[in-house]
Amino acid sequence: MIRWNRVFVVLFIVMVLGFAVALGDNLRAQVTPAAIGPVRLTANPPKIATPEPAANGAPLKARYVGSVVCQRCHAALYERWSHTRMANVITDPKANPSAVLGDFSKPNPLVNFSLDDVAFVYGTKWKQRYFLRSGNDYYPANAQWDVTNRTWRTYHVQPNTEWWLPHYPAKPGDNSTRPTGPLCDGCHSTNYDVQTKRVTEWNVGCERCHGPGSDHVAKPGKATIVDPSRLNYVAANDVCLQCHTQGKPTENPHNGQYYDWPVGYHVGLELKDFWTLEEKHLGETTFTHYAEGTAKKNRMQANDYVDSLMYRRGVTCFSCHDVHGTSHNADLVKPPQQLCLTCHGPNSPNGPRAATVEEHTHHAVGSRGSQCVECHMPKIEQTIADVNVRSHSFKFITPSMSEQYKIPNPCTVCHTSQTNEWAKEQLKNWSGVSPWRVQ
Repeated sequence: MIRWNRVFVVLFIVMVLGFAVALGDNLRAQVTPAAIGPVRLTANPPKIATPEPAANGAPLKARYVGSVVCQRCHAALYERWSHTRMANVITDPKANPSAVLGDFSKPNPLVNFSLDDVAFVYGTKWKQRYFLRSGNDYYPANAQWDVTNRTWRTYHVQPNTEWWLPHYPAKPGDNSTRPTGPLCDGCHSTNYDVQTKRVTEWNVGCERCHGPGSDHVAKPGKATIVDPSRLNYVAANDVCLQCHTQGKPTENPHNGQYYDWPVGYHVGLELKDFWTLEEKHLGETTFTHYAEGTAKKNRMQANDYVDSLMYRRGVTCFSCHDVHGTSHNADLVKPPQQLCLTCHGPNSPNGPRAATVEEHTHHAVGSRGSQCVECHMPKIEQTIADVNVRSHSFKFITPSMSEQYKIPNPCTVCHTSQTNEWAKEQLKNWSGVSPWRVQ
């Protein structure tokens, strides 16, 4: 009798241990933000979802867990990131009233909605748009706030501009048939689910750039997470290209709707299987491009960049930008001039081919004209009204190119009272400048 009792005890202990191990494995595979703390926004609670299958049909094993989970081990990075625009693209104004930049204090004929109607505000640098909720979808309001000029402006995508317009027809001034889910939210969130219209978290969270993190939470280490800096230059840049380009999905529609972002893509896959860049037609000025091929509108930084010499040499977006946050504009890793001169010192093989920067620029030390970005990254791409952002092609656009292709050049962008002919004559008289570069 005693012997059988011992057997039963041993079997019981084995069963308990087996159950505990199985339970532990299951819990590690399904860590949720709720286990750590509240999410950033309240208008749409997060849902842990398996991303869409890869192009080859192989489903992912890892799951999205939310950035708050990453905070436990990466507190300093999380703190820096939490103050970036990446982390605050979309904000619930009820949770964070200070994020509202538009002037709702007095009536404006363009604004036919109240702040109480706003579910989310989008953007803080150049413009701010306002998303209204209807059912399970959000829709942009018909007015947007111009941050630079501090004024209200109409927001309604005009005919013959975006490729998706025929699929989302709308009456003038009415955006109620243009939901942000298929047209915007895939880039403004982490793990947007096209079937449920829910997200793991709003904003560009850690897993947007590093992939789903449940495996890494369960077993921290380099092998269980994607580090873009360890990818080849194409895949590394694709992490940014997925949202900082104008283009269209390789397959459309999904669930009967047309999407303006790469549905199904996540880091680790090849973006080309999910996304094609907007076509440019050399010699023809379009909504997206100047006739010589440079981007003409905002959110096309990478359309420019993939045509640049820097891209072809393997430089990545994060060679210059740190999306975890810095004290410099655009999250640059250094102030612009210092950053450029890190690789482009005077008389270096990378240029400039002059003894000093000023001999290259023919402008005074410390002046705007001696800043590398003013000539090689001019503000010629429209974001709202008269507010432009910088080109990322890094080429020097000559006055002759302006005459031929109707693209602005940095000389007359700065010297607004002068002509292209004046600029050409100035360049011809500059020492150290090839005459073949200013024709």
